[in-house]
Amino acid sequence: MTSAASGDRAAERARGRWVLGIDVGGTGSRAALEPLDAPFGNDRRLLEGGRVAVASAGSTVLDVAAALVEATTREWPDVAITAIGVGATGLASLVSAPDAAIGRFRAAPDAPVPVALAVDALTAHLGALGGQAGAVVAVGTGAIALGTDLDAVWRRVGGWGHLWDDRGSGVWVGIEALKAAIRTHDGVTTDAAALLSAAESRFGPAPTWPGELLTRADRAGVIAGLAREVAALAADGDAAASAIMRTAGTEVASTLVAALDPELPRRASWTGGMFGAAGAYRDAFEAEFARLAPGADLHAPLGTPLDGAVRLARLIAAGDVPAQHPPFVWR
Repeated sequence: MTSAASGDRAAERARGRWVLGIDVGGTGSRAALEPLDAPFGNDRRLLEGGRVAVASAGSTVLDVAAALVEATTREWPDVAITAIGVGATGLASLVSAPDAAIGRFRAAPDAPVPVALAVDALTAHLGALGGQAGAVVAVGTGAIALGTDLDAVWRRVGGWGHLWDDRGSGVWVGIEALKAAIRTHDGVTTDAAALLSAAESRFGPAPTWPGELLTRADRAGVIAGLAREVAALAADGDAAASAIMRTAGTEVASTLVAALDPELPRRASWTGGMFGAAGAYRDAFEAEFARLAPGADLHAPLGTPLDGAVRLARLIAAGDVPAQHPPFVWR
């Protein structure tokens, strides 16, 4: 065989054996493209995408995911993608008939097939536990836990939206900070001056908040951004911020423990941006988990939700993907 022919075959193998993982969250989205024949995580190519909006017509999550597929094929037009896995926030609650939307990805020029759409809790699980059975809580803009063995057991806890759920999440912390701040603004309390100052620095004067925040389709992600300032204030010893972060940590622990179905191993992990907040948040989370689930194995995540989306794509390419199991995964 000539070196030219060998090079042509190598190029064809590289072109035909790529997988695409997409992670769509409340504050942004990402895509990871990597060769199937390389070790997991090697030669990965990354793209950033847009933020999800939620309005009366539902969520734009599939539009965001489809835009990332198109952006990937534009960025690397010579790569033929073998399979795609999407993990998306709100897929089960805010998108009607996700299975029907799979055709959008297959119909696009050069789109990868087969395709699987999954709730973000599943790709978070695949990332944190690497395919092992157990429970994982994902805490970013929202908060959701999933206990599963990827076969017979599927237990969801949380993730029902920021108006009455998403306990301990970024948007929950942001809302609690705004509640405390507005009480101090109104003179009902005096303990949240630092939170009021942080919120006004981010969103403007308190009287403008209804017009600035309640009218936004992406308000969950916008409000969740305040959690960074709350965490920083807690780290500096602010009492009101520390109380919010401690409560958030305990709420997340209770969500995770509730996902530990009796049919699953007592194995658990976590993922998501909120776990970047150390101190009061992490301390409260770990202490409450130990109290509620003595003897359970709580260990650091093996990877991120984006890693989980890539793992999902690899499972699809290998024919090992979990069977279609609404409302967790659609194929």
